[in-house]
Amino acid sequence: MTIINVLPHPNTCPDGLVFEAKPGKALCDALLAAGVEIEHACDGVCACSTCHVIVREGFTSLAPAGEEEEDQLDEAWGLTPTSRLACQVRIGQTPLTVELPRYSLNHAREYE
Repeated sequence: MTIINVLPHPNTCPDGLVFEAKPGKALCDALLAAGVEIEHACDGVCACSTCHVIVREGFTSLAPAGEEEEDQLDEAWGLTPTSRLACQVRIGQTPLTVELPRYSLNHAREYE
């Protein structure tokens, strides 16, 4: 199992969270299973940017983003050099620390 550390987010995860996830699982699915209500408007098919996360630790251990993911990340709010779509990140053996951006651009919902 791999340790995932979610930094505090005012709406989605106010206290932050540390949990274990199975390597090979999509980060978005692991977050949802742990009770983190991350946006995922396209249900994990890389057709939106609502599951955008910033990988604060463990970024270099991840497989590089593909062209489709890079295109979707262009639409994400608060893009950083370590931004990824949680639906495209496969958990490996290296612990990850992730930050949920303050805002999510979702056609159905926008929050602060």
